[in-house]
Amino acid sequence: MWRSRIKTAFLAIAVTIMAASLIVYPEESFEASIRGLDMWWEIVFPSLLPFFIISEMLIGFGIVRFIGVLLEPLMRPLFRVPGVGGFVWAMGMASGFPAGAKLTARLRQEKQISRIEAERLVSFTNSSNPLFIFGAVSVGFFKNPHLGIVLALAHYLGNICVGLVMRFYGRNDHEEKEKKKNKSKFPIRTALIALHRTRVKDNRPIGKLIGDAVTSSIQTLLMIGGFIILFSVINKILFHLHITAFLAKIIEYVFKALSIPNSLSVPLISGLFEITQGSQMASQVQDASLLQLTIITSFILAFSGFSVQAQVASILAQTDIRFQPFFFARILHGVFSSLLTIVLWKTVYERFYNIEQPSHAIPVSLFKEDSIIHHILPYMSHYGPLLTISALCLYTMILMRRFYFSKN
Repeated sequence: MWRSRIKTAFLAIAVTIMAASLIVYPEESFEASIRGLDMWWEIVFPSLLPFFIISEMLIGFGIVRFIGVLLEPLMRPLFRVPGVGGFVWAMGMASGFPAGAKLTARLRQEKQISRIEAERLVSFTNSSNPLFIFGAVSVGFFKNPHLGIVLALAHYLGNICVGLVMRFYGRNDHEEKEKKKNKSKFPIRTALIALHRTRVKDNRPIGKLIGDAVTSSIQTLLMIGGFIILFSVINKILFHLHITAFLAKIIEYVFKALSIPNSLSVPLISGLFEITQGSQMASQVQDASLLQLTIITSFILAFSGFSVQAQVASILAQTDIRFQPFFFARILHGVFSSLLTIVLWKTVYERFYNIEQPSHAIPVSLFKEDSIIHHILPYMSHYGPLLTISALCLYTMILMRRFYFSKN
């Protein structure tokens, strides 16, 4: 009872302070809001929308179920999740936050996975996409394309480690039954049968299925946009209220024990709320070594920031999947990624990118100035808003059409 009252009082005070801060700092709040909107408008919406729509269609047509049956022998022993988790894992890496959470929630709604399996799956299928790690962070912020190799390896290997740890989470009474049910001498035939049954069970016309995929995806992206703008403003207000500096002072005691410069404490606190700003601030610190900057950035990318976590919590709230295992997994991911960065620094970065030994370098031709990454980013900036406004117009037309036919 007292805990509930304290929580109510804390939330009421926090929201009141935020509302007052918007009045005291209107210009700063507006600039932060515009920054968040630009990020969503130009990059997040156009990059995630195709993945979300195609994923919804793949689920509806039964292709995800087909993939799941084929990947069952791999995913079940390693991570104790069904084979469909392999599809979620791949799409989560390719499209980035919070695609893994959305697809996991959809599979749970379709009853293709149990709650425990969903909580295991969502813990290691949410990650930054390669375009953000290489294009925005390593090239855009650090001006060092080679750094993207270390960041990406630490990030994705760290997620695998999280999945291996989370396989011990929870007990599933139906797991042994599921193992026996999916054993077959002819996996391709079983997968084709599962594909057909899933498509027949869905029973929606192709037009309605595509329309549902578009509306569901855009609704999710509108929610994501709201969270990005909100946390961009919160991060700015916390900075002006000197709360970020206060929290950074606490972090400094930990940094002293680890021999990390105190100047990295503020970027870390900012990164705990929003990964883009935190990563950018870390890249601008002058009195730290490149290894120390990479460790902090790796932790920020793995933790994902409260902005992304709030997006995931909102998506999971539509199901019975609990948020606590996901939050615990993000802390684990941050620790694993930071440790892997230290291990990979000497084994990969210093070994292959030593100036004295260029012949051993890993090819990074995709990330040079004349590379595809440098051509993609300007196109995203120019044509991203056009795709966003076109998709929103389509979304409005579908809603108006459904409203008209429901009245008639």
